Amino acid sequence: MEETKIALVDDHTLFRTGLRGLLSSREDFNVVADFGSGEEFLKQLPTLDVDVVFMDIAMPEMDGAETTQRALKIKPDLRIITLSMFGDDHYYSLMVQCGASGFLLKDSDIEEVYAAVDAVMAGDNYFSSVLYGSLTRNLSRIDTVPTNDEDSLSEREIEILVEVCAGLSNQEIADKLFISKRTVDKHRANILEKTGCKNTANLVVYAIKNRLVEI
Repeated sequence: MEETKIALVDDHTLFRTGLRGLLSSREDFNVVADFGSGEEFLKQLPTLDVDVVFMDIAMPEMDGAETTQRALKIKPDLRIITLSMFGDDHYYSLMVQCGASGFLLKDSDIEEVYAAVDAVMAGDNYFSSVLYGSLTRNLSRIDTVPTNDEDSLSEREIEILVEVCAGLSNQEIADKLFISKRTVDKHRANILEKTGCKNTANLVVYAIKNRLVEI
């Protein structure tokens, strides 16, 4: 079984210690280092052999967004999972823009932590279930003028993407837009093909990164 090398960046020592212990309980996870600040992490990153980083959003001196942005300039293939508390919603768009792959609440259960690591290692994005529910309620569309590029989303596809990000099923979208479910199915398939996304979490990140929705 291939080992996943993990680093922790959080200014709370007790939290880092607890998370290290939980992660180490899985045989294929190896917590190679932990850091109390973004600055400490970035100093060691060039020589650190690591796959996944758990990154606290709210840290003094250098926050998680700046640390993430700088880290990905050093190692672009790094997978960064954001750690947050409720009330940090204003940071999420920024963390997406900076390149974070996953988003977890600090009180997530260990199975969800495992799922987040597995997802980002597979090249997917991940939102904790509770956090995703909160985000979808607060997402709103940004007025966007579609381009004429062949691979760009049409106005209708953007409309459907926004509703997908809001957590609606294909049937609910069809009912809301007064079109058939079959039409929604077709548009959704086209959206996935054009964006290269594989699941709803990927689509949410795509929509935020491309400024189609905001939190």
